[in-house]
Amino acid sequence: MSAGAGLENLVDQIISVITNDGRNILGILKGFDQATNIILDESHERVYSTKEGVQQLVLGLYIIRGDNISIVGEVDEELDASLDLSKLRAHPLKPVIH
Repeated sequence: MSAGAGLENLVDQIISVITNDGRNILGILKGFDQATNIILDESHERVYSTKEGVQQLVLGLYIIRGDNISIVGEVDEELDASLDLSKLRAHPLKPVIH
């Protein structure tokens, strides 16, 4: 199965993208192309820290180049909404080494 076939089912749904440089970006998948460049709407980056809660940086309409994408995942919206991000602590992700 190609990446495009898997992404097709996620259009207009909230997805989580982990980039090669360790960023976690959530947003509504609006489109993608054969190079897996993706367009997210209503997106935000979640910045993790061991000292304070998760910061959410608003990005809005956002394009991520396919060669910078490490992982694309579905988001369970109900579970995600129940998380108290202000109490969550985690180490920031390290860049992905291929």
